[in-house]
Amino acid sequence: MTGLVNLVRRLVLEERETQADGSGGQVVAWRPLGTLWADVRTRTGREDFLGAVARPRVRYRILVRGAPFGAASRPRPEQRLREGARVFDILTVAEFDPAGRYLEIEAEEGIAA
Repeated sequence: MTGLVNLVRRLVLEERETQADGSGGQVVAWRPLGTLWADVRTRTGREDFLGAVARPRVRYRILVRGAPFGAASRPRPEQRLREGARVFDILTVAEFDPAGRYLEIEAEEGIAA
């Protein structure tokens, strides 16, 4: 099964950080941590409604090279992946194969802010 992994999409791993806004408050910013090559595949899609506005929600399975727990290169659920203007909010991360050569990320396409 791992022979079918095709890491051809370049994604930037980003971490949320808060910064002072100069008026006594804080603003959220995203700091790039590094680049990961990935195999991105669509899983499911649905449409949620926020008030009277439809919001499509699409989930993806993203495979990247394995990294040990605690490594800066290992994605975590509070982070996101970016591909140009597209962002993928990380929901879960787990080993894809028993040897840990790849990580399987379940993500949902979000809105870049």
